[in-house]
Amino acid sequence: MRELLGFAAVGALAYAADLGLFVWLRGPAGLDPLTAKSLSFVAGCSVAYAGNALGTYRHTAARGPRPCLIFLAVNIAGALVQLLSIAVSHYGLGFTSARADTVSGAGVGMALATLLRFWGTRSLVFRDEGRVGSWTG
Repeated sequence: MRELLGFAAVGALAYAADLGLFVWLRGPAGLDPLTAKSLSFVAGCSVAYAGNALGTYRHTAARGPRPCLIFLAVNIAGALVQLLSIAVSHYGLGFTSARADTVSGAGVGMALATLLRFWGTRSLVFRDEGRVGSWTG
């Protein structure tokens, strides 16, 4: 339970960093949405990796560039889950309002992506010898 709470707290900080930077880059900085989202995604991933490495999973031996790259891959997979959720809702099911896009991307998509990110972070990046790939620890 402590691991899940730590992961959630780090995720909330990473989300805040991502969202805050995105809003600033789109607004006062005047960047286009894709550039702004790309930069804010990298910032959010950096906060999440640092928080998990130094906090939630500090007891593991995951250090160096390999775990960072795997962590980035897991987070990109999570972002793709969110985009797929929006695509299915918007284009497949015909729910085209801004509210529907928000619910499918930031609600349903985020929930599914968070499960994927928790599993991937726990079992592929910061793994302990006794629990690789397991949901109990």
